[in-house]
Amino acid sequence: MAGELIILTGPPGAGKTTVAERLAAEADRPTVHLVTDRFYGFIRAGGIAPYLPEAQHQNEVVIATIAAAAVSFADGGYDVVVDGIVGPWFLEPFTIAARRASLRLHYLVLRPSVDSVLARVEGRSPGELGDIAVITDLHGQFAELGDLESHVLDTTALRLDETVDRVRGLVASGAALLA
Repeated sequence: MAGELIILTGPPGAGKTTVAERLAAEADRPTVHLVTDRFYGFIRAGGIAPYLPEAQHQNEVVIATIAAAAVSFADGGYDVVVDGIVGPWFLEPFTIAARRASLRLHYLVLRPSVDSVLARVEGRSPGELGDIAVITDLHGQFAELGDLESHVLDTTALRLDETVDRVRGLVASGAALLA
């Protein structure tokens, strides 16, 4: 039986990794947690910070690679939680691959307030994205999602357990399906 794909996204500091870890660790089925940042870390020479405009080609290659890996795992029977900044501008490789493989694709955007995000990233360790201007800009990129606004979960006032439960509920109900 094929698995399902869940893209869990949002700005830095939204809680994506923490929620994705819980979803994968507590799943009832075999589940893979793909962290997009790790894929960027595979680039050893010539890597460009993915939030810079000149990283567009690099980002397209990395996202296509992540989509291919996610679909391969799902096609092999694993549920897959993709955790990272996957804005609507990067959904096409996932939707095309999921449709070709007849897989269900869920898209969930965790979007706490910008103040909550900034408070969460304040204590980040060195090496993690902590530039306030970049984080604020990325938050703004998830502010108005048009037709995808129904895929947004405002986590400003939610505890971790509540967020995990809401994400599970949205996936189970099919409310966040793209394909």
